[in-house]
Amino acid sequence: MHRLLAFATLSILCAGVACDRLNAVRPAAQEAAPSALAAIDPAKLPVVDAQLGHAPQAAPATGRREPARVIVKLEVKELVKDLADGTQYTFWTFGGSVPGPMIRVRRGDLVELHLMNHPDNTMPHNIDLHAVTGPGGGATSTFTAPGHQTQFTFRALNEGVYIYHCATAPVGMHIANGMYGLIVVEPDEGWPAVDREYYVVQSEFYTHGDFREPGLQPFDMERAIDEDPAYVVFNGRDGALVGDRALTAKVGETVRLFVGNGGPNLVSSFHVIGEIFDTVYPEGGTPTLQDVQTTLVPAGGSAVVDFALQVPGTFILVDHSIFRAFNKGALGMLTVEGEPAPLIYSGREVDETYLGDKSPQAQELIEKARAGGDTLQARIERGKAVYLGTCSTCHQLEGQGLSSVFPPLAKSDFLMADRERSIHIVLAGLAGPIDVNGSRYDNVMPPFANLTDHEIADVLTFVRSSWGNGGDAIDESEVARVRAALPKVAREGHP
Repeated sequence: MHRLLAFATLSILCAGVACDRLNAVRPAAQEAAPSALAAIDPAKLPVVDAQLGHAPQAAPATGRREPARVIVKLEVKELVKDLADGTQYTFWTFGGSVPGPMIRVRRGDLVELHLMNHPDNTMPHNIDLHAVTGPGGGATSTFTAPGHQTQFTFRALNEGVYIYHCATAPVGMHIANGMYGLIVVEPDEGWPAVDREYYVVQSEFYTHGDFREPGLQPFDMERAIDEDPAYVVFNGRDGALVGDRALTAKVGETVRLFVGNGGPNLVSSFHVIGEIFDTVYPEGGTPTLQDVQTTLVPAGGSAVVDFALQVPGTFILVDHSIFRAFNKGALGMLTVEGEPAPLIYSGREVDETYLGDKSPQAQELIEKARAGGDTLQARIERGKAVYLGTCSTCHQLEGQGLSSVFPPLAKSDFLMADRERSIHIVLAGLAGPIDVNGSRYDNVMPPFANLTDHEIADVLTFVRSSWGNGGDAIDESEVARVRAALPKVAREGHP
């Protein structure tokens, strides 16, 4: 009993110290509750059409200091779009894009929302806006059949950044198919000015085929229930924010990212490699944090991050649940131009192998391969892009390996002796001692069954055609045959 009392007393004292520290670092302005909203006469409010933002561009600031009646019109469209290069998916969307448009209003505005369900659609839909105070967040007022439109009005009572999504049953399926976006409710005085604002929403897709498996992929309810996504991406597709689609800025500017998480299941650990967030609005709310490395964004939630840019280069946006970034697609780029600042950072530009198949070199190879169709040279170039992203860190850029650690692929007697074995190793991994070119290697190679059949065939064709190996091409039908013979592993749900 004495120990219990002592522990309770210590806990109370520690909690008191923690609260004192939190209060000490929180700006005084954050302590004050928002002022009460003044009464309005809807008939006397100015009427404005909402200016929407289409990802990755944020909606422009309202520029107002007085409330208005804001008209928001969203059309639901069901359409087939690219989920990855060579992979299509039937998306259900607000406005024809994933995420849907960013809506931006001011605290105190009266928002008149019109939801239109295109007559070619197959499903009824509605909208639940987390910024709404009222039953269903508007969902109960907007159940809309194809070829119909509905309308309701709400007052934006609370400032912040809020998710909106479809809430028609089965709710998870509607969200998983792309029906989400952000609504930003500006504070009375507006947001602090920055040079650039961008709109980024993370989400998962549960396809029957695995990551980057080609063709039109259907939704897989079992995978969704098990929380086992094939894709975790930014802005609705693999590669939405890389290469020519990367975000841009200049040294000396301040960038704000409105970050949402449509889910439907996973929490994001949002991080920008090589930057520190100067200010974070956790969960899109009012209190702020400073000097943050990684911020959590819950499913159905948001965060706002501001940071100044001191050096040029390519900065990588990731979900720091890191396999999602490099193996499921949750990776983007912010390209910053300007003069170097060697006293802040003296290093060179981001290493090609670090970005893997998202690097400029790999992207160039993929573009060349697209232009070449399905010729042998195009397959070799596609395979080289896969090699840069998946194999080169261990086996090195020229296939030379690392002495006594990773075996060489260049002039490899082990590789070339058995083509089916090489396919099996990529799919199932390899552990234990092997002899390559007269040297013993004893290490572990993980399986890469997440690669598609054509990716494995292309990368092995590249390796067999390079560095003095002199081999012939591998066909994806060979890979499919070896994959089919592998023991089936029961799929487990996300913890």
